[in-house]
Amino acid sequence: LQFVESGGGLVQAGGSLRLSCEASGFTLDNYAVAWFRHGPREEREPLSCIRADGTTIDYEDYADLVKGRFTISRDSAKNTVYLQMNNLNPLDTGIYYCAPRFKFCTPSPANYVYWGQGIQVTVSS
Repeated sequence: LQFVESGGGLVQAGGSLRLSCEASGFTLDNYAVAWFRHGPREEREPLSCIRADGTTIDYEDYADLVKGRFTISRDSAKNTVYLQMNNLNPLDTGIYYCAPRFKFCTPSPANYVYWGQGIQVTVSS
């Protein structure tokens, strides 16, 4: 599976970014796609996931600091999944990854086989 993350960069606190996960060679609609963040804590923490049927789940128990600020969505025509991030703060700094998985979302990164290269998000105070 080939897919590429984009949209990261440097932003001031309070700003917004939209990350993209664009697939090629396969139809992303057939997969659940999750976004993870590798921040100051050592593990990749799950943020949100969009299922193949288009429903979404926010992993607020794992990343409660993102509650209400991050939104996952899908554009089937562009074969892309997005993560809209608003009101960013320095704690959101990290490397963000998208990961497709056949059918079902799961919060554990160990259950995902395919990973993007990751994209850096840096939020300055």
